[in-house]
Amino acid sequence: MASAQLHGKPVAPSNGDFDTSNSLEVRKYLRTHGLTPPNVESYETQATRALKQLSRKTTTLGKYQFLSHLRHNNSHLFYRLLVDHLEDLAPIIYTPGVGEACIKWSEIYQHPEGLYLSYEDRGSISSVLQNWPEQNVEMTVVTDGSRILGLGDLGINGMGIPVGKLALYTGCAGISPQSTLPLMLDLGTNNKAFQDDPLYMGSRRDRVSEEEEREFQDELMAALNERWPGIVIQFEDFKNPFPALERYQNKYTCFNDDIQGTGSVILAGIINAVKATKIPVKDHRAVFMGAGSAGVGVAKQIVEYFIKEGLSEYEARRCFWLVDTKGLVTNDRGDKLADHKTYFSRDDNDGLQIKALRDVVEHVKPTILMGLCTMGGIFDASILTRMGEFNKSPIIFPLSNPSDNSECTFEEAMKYTEGRALFASGSPFSPLTYNGKLFSPGQGNNMYVFPGIGLGTIISKAVNVTQKMIYASAVALSTSLSPNEVKEGCLYPEVPRIRDVSVIVARGVIRAAQKQGVDRELSIRDLPDSELDDYIRDRMYDPRLQKQLHEQELQSFLGDLEKSPKENSRL
Repeated sequence: MASAQLHGKPVAPSNGDFDTSNSLEVRKYLRTHGLTPPNVESYETQATRALKQLSRKTTTLGKYQFLSHLRHNNSHLFYRLLVDHLEDLAPIIYTPGVGEACIKWSEIYQHPEGLYLSYEDRGSISSVLQNWPEQNVEMTVVTDGSRILGLGDLGINGMGIPVGKLALYTGCAGISPQSTLPLMLDLGTNNKAFQDDPLYMGSRRDRVSEEEEREFQDELMAALNERWPGIVIQFEDFKNPFPALERYQNKYTCFNDDIQGTGSVILAGIINAVKATKIPVKDHRAVFMGAGSAGVGVAKQIVEYFIKEGLSEYEARRCFWLVDTKGLVTNDRGDKLADHKTYFSRDDNDGLQIKALRDVVEHVKPTILMGLCTMGGIFDASILTRMGEFNKSPIIFPLSNPSDNSECTFEEAMKYTEGRALFASGSPFSPLTYNGKLFSPGQGNNMYVFPGIGLGTIISKAVNVTQKMIYASAVALSTSLSPNEVKEGCLYPEVPRIRDVSVIVARGVIRAAQKQGVDRELSIRDLPDSELDDYIRDRMYDPRLQKQLHEQELQSFLGDLEKSPKENSRL
């Protein structure tokens, strides 16, 4: 919240201060009197107007731009709408809507929404960071745009990802928007169409080498922590996310949502799905279509769960068969495997190289079918039918984004398994009726966990984001279902409950940090869970309380003015 005074000097109002719900007295205090129409409006009136304006936009991109402008012009109103209508607005400001916005970012650009660091800024990154106006940044999302969703190298057009992600940190977990920093690293692009596009706003050069990027990131991480000590750094949509995570996770407070967040949210769904099948963990067999960073990250999280359920690491790892564009990942396939794939590479194929997914499914007869390959429709009718024949309750998770890249639709999964699939997807699908019964799809959306991971890390003042904290976020999410959601067979909570879910996830993260001794907020170590939950809620930004906070700030300011003459008279 902006203040009308800073070190005794007037300051300009922030965009959140131009709120038509503010009283005349508050407007005078914030120096916005006369800059907005005179009527003092209720939240309901504001929401009605904004939603009507939104409804007049006929395309998802138009709706995205409207909400972007609203966030820029009246941030508190934007976040009130987001909190109250999260299920409808999240698919616009983040996946899948953000995908088109990123592709066209340089075409639709109108105002600054984050900080851009160019490779040309190396040696002076600290100086550029000083230009960010907020003094108390607690959370940043950073990308280099090299692999945006399933859309490839979008260069600086990928800025829509940090912007959208941080909006969800605020809407879902109450991290103050003023304490967040969307950060784009412009390290070039190998997208020739963008290099030749006169409207493209990034550097027109090929991407820097891995060594050059590593040196740039070293300077960046040090500079971020120099400016904002203890800042939580979330990496997002890097083509190869493993090197940075491995290099920095024990030195700085950072995590990678593509690897760890995706793994956590899917693990939570798998925990609930495995329980629903009533099949012992040791008898599950998982086929993964997609062996990239996200797929391997998810698989490793599930391995950890299987180990905690009594399997050895070897036994747990042998429950997984990974498939990439060349077929089943095996030791003797003949190509050089990327380092992250070797952990799951099979050595029991007796020289057999299986290339087609349907043949892998026939060979393995999986209980779990995961899609993280961005190949839309690859879970075809024949594969889904066989999953239904192999299993009473097949677990089918097509997780690729955006919707066009989903390996199958909810309707297809239910149709070809006769309504028996335990389903979760990465992008949203609508409920459907099958044989007279209404089914609602689960959505393994990372927004169930990454806001709570960030919030818990901030509140605990953790020095690192450990694997145990990530695992704890998954377990916490799996336990967050309401009794009615459990009764309905849901794998994930209902989206409108997301802020309550984030409290539960944050508490799990905090407890894990405390057990490992990586927390620095010692005052909350001995709080019982109920009091810790209250402590977390009290520190969450609530856009519906901003009017009240302005009023309180005004009264405090007036009180100080009344005291000043009395104090001066004593001198």
